[in-house]
Amino acid sequence: MGICDAVALAKILNATLIIPHLEVNPVWKDSSTFEDIFDVDHFINALKDDISIVKGVPDDYFWSTREYYATAVRATRVKNAPVHASANWYLDNVLPVMQSYGIAAISPFSHRLAFDNMPEDIQKLRCKVNFQALAFVPHIRALGDALVNRLRYPPSTNEADSTTYLKRVSDSKDKQGNGKFVVLHLRFDKDMAAHSACDFGGGKAEKLALAKYRQVIWQGRVLNSQFTDEELRSQGRCPLTPEEIGLLLAALGFDNSTRLYLASHKVYGGEARISTLRSLFPLMEDKKSLASSEERAQISGKASLLAAVDYYVSMHSDIFVSASPGNMHNAVVGHRTYENKKTIRPNMALLGPVFLNKSRSWPEFQEAVVEGHRDRQGMLRLRKSQQSIYTYPAPDCICSSRG
Repeated sequence: MGICDAVALAKILNATLIIPHLEVNPVWKDSSTFEDIFDVDHFINALKDDISIVKGVPDDYFWSTREYYATAVRATRVKNAPVHASANWYLDNVLPVMQSYGIAAISPFSHRLAFDNMPEDIQKLRCKVNFQALAFVPHIRALGDALVNRLRYPPSTNEADSTTYLKRVSDSKDKQGNGKFVVLHLRFDKDMAAHSACDFGGGKAEKLALAKYRQVIWQGRVLNSQFTDEELRSQGRCPLTPEEIGLLLAALGFDNSTRLYLASHKVYGGEARISTLRSLFPLMEDKKSLASSEERAQISGKASLLAAVDYYVSMHSDIFVSASPGNMHNAVVGHRTYENKKTIRPNMALLGPVFLNKSRSWPEFQEAVVEGHRDRQGMLRLRKSQQSIYTYPAPDCICSSRG
């Protein structure tokens, strides 16, 4: 959560923060800006008593642009910040730059501020930014609310289009009761599949295609490549496939009456890959099935905005399940922990060997899954040293900020 750390650093340095520029992800190729995703006015107003924030570079520093820093070594750019740097490192190395030139650009900045040994007010500010100041733009919230409504109050078979349905549902919520739904974050895209270096049953052609993709994107530098598929699975280092996550949910007691929302971008293998999951959970929905193309027009083709809608729906679900760790997983799990909402965290170390054992009967499989997830269904976990405050908000954000 670089933006949260940027706010904290501005507080440490007593500096004004300029709304950040987001890097274009080389995989998703999404050029969405901070302003496209987050409600900037809300962000500035929520933090007005903590730091000063401006939307653009002040006129006196018009020359401080990305192009300026890209063309030569600049005295105002700090690019040697170590990972998990202390507050004192920034006071010693960045504050002098600001005092000399009035401005400093820190890049790279991701994971460049420590989570440990920080003043309590800085930790509280990080919590405030992440869980209160960051709000999505109105059109994302509106679409998210519409999807949540349609999940909770599905139309009967004889009801008409979604527009008239939404109008009717507002008058009939009390009669229908509160329908519950589960969000499944299925991170099983080509990027994840290739980077894992695991075998997903597609044969030699698939192995070669994923190996080629690894070479193009990461020049072959993927740590998992040195291990066999069996070694990776036994260590719990392979993402769960749609089939596997379906079996996990079934073993935990979810059945074909469960209303499931699929939060994902592009599933590697397409519809054929999720056919088994859909057969287990026929009430599974996603953005396309719940909203018309007109409603999705503002987010179509924009990975960050699509993910923002999924995040919003995930935060409003009764249960959240993530098929594998990652940025989205970490952010939602932390946020739901902060709001005391139930999250099921698959036990990857357990599931790898369990799925490798093809001789288990269903009762044996179910028993192993249930036993292995007894303490992974919403139990509060305290943050350990060097762990992210945004993924593990207790005790910093919960015990202190709510005290």
